[in-house]
Amino acid sequence: METLNAPSVLFLPVLFLGLLAMLATVFWIWMLVDCALHEPSEGNDKLVWVVIILFTHALGAIIYFLVRRPKRLRAGGRVGEVPGAGLP
Repeated sequence: METLNAPSVLFLPVLFLGLLAMLATVFWIWMLVDCALHEPSEGNDKLVWVVIILFTHALGAIIYFLVRRPKRLRAGGRVGEVPGAGLP
């Protein structure tokens, strides 16, 4: 019977955590860019959300995604879009 040594036992959890960290970073960058480009500049809202996302990493990105982004999309979609753009 073969015994497992320490490096092979730790490989899967380390691989899983590394993959999770990469996905969290990609999501963080996506929310940071979405906020910076599409959040309306009313007062300091955009600046506050960018700072929250920037300093709290994935947690701030999740909060923005669940709380603020749906409100913005319901209120009128993306800011900066030209109405009728792309229509013949």
